Amino acid sequence: MPARQSRSCLMWLLLLGVVLCFPRPLAAAPYFEDGFLGLTQQELHARLGLPQAVRDRKSALRVFTYYPISDWQKYFSKLVSPENGEDVYTYTRNGIDVRYSFAYTVDPNDTSDTRPLFVRLVDIEFTPPVPIAQIPSLVPEFVPSRDPQAPAFRSNIWVLLFKGPSSDAARFLIKEKGKEQLDWTLTFQLFSLQGLPDRLTTKAPVDRMEISTQSLQLVKQRQRHTHEAIVNPYSPEFAERIPPPAPQPKKIPVPHYAE
Repeated sequence: MPARQSRSCLMWLLLLGVVLCFPRPLAAAPYFEDGFLGLTQQELHARLGLPQAVRDRKSALRVFTYYPISDWQKYFSKLVSPENGEDVYTYTRNGIDVRYSFAYTVDPNDTSDTRPLFVRLVDIEFTPPVPIAQIPSLVPEFVPSRDPQAPAFRSNIWVLLFKGPSSDAARFLIKEKGKEQLDWTLTFQLFSLQGLPDRLTTKAPVDRMEISTQSLQLVKQRQRHTHEAIVNPYSPEFAERIPPPAPQPKKIPVPHYAE
């Protein structure tokens, strides 16, 4: 009897070890204030209804094929992995077409045929492009901080904003190697196909934005050469910046010839 009890305890300890080593979300819930990241596809559909279309990426570039939801469910979803399909919703707000596309991930430890999909990224496109200042009125999930010290970065084509505290649970959405040693925070990344001016203003046009989770530690430690720190563009202090002096025209030397 004691030997049987010992074997039973050993089995329970092994099972507990497996659960701890391979964590999976116990309940799908949004990880951040945006309300989307971490939801299951079923929960997203319950909130927004069925999407108008589904798209899948055809290459590493932004090349997509769009399918009506009925065609996707009946046929095309059986040809590719379910997580490759992005649910698409289009709205018209203030005369602007705003298109949401939801990208998904799966629990790699769930091998069932009906494993749930979890929202890992929200891609939002604007037609026509809109100025940075107008985005909060078009995307209600985007409530930017007004703190000038809120982490913000830029390149020549995007602005990256971090918002709120980190979430341990959000690591589930990340495939980055060594993700357990980093903190993951809600981010909003604004993209401009036309490029951003050297002196950034809130009038700069934006074509799309991404809602995702990124690591501030990773940006500061490994990406500081590609991510220029800036004052939060939604803070009052950003608009009060003193403009740099106008560049002085260079004088062209005039040659003097001997008479």
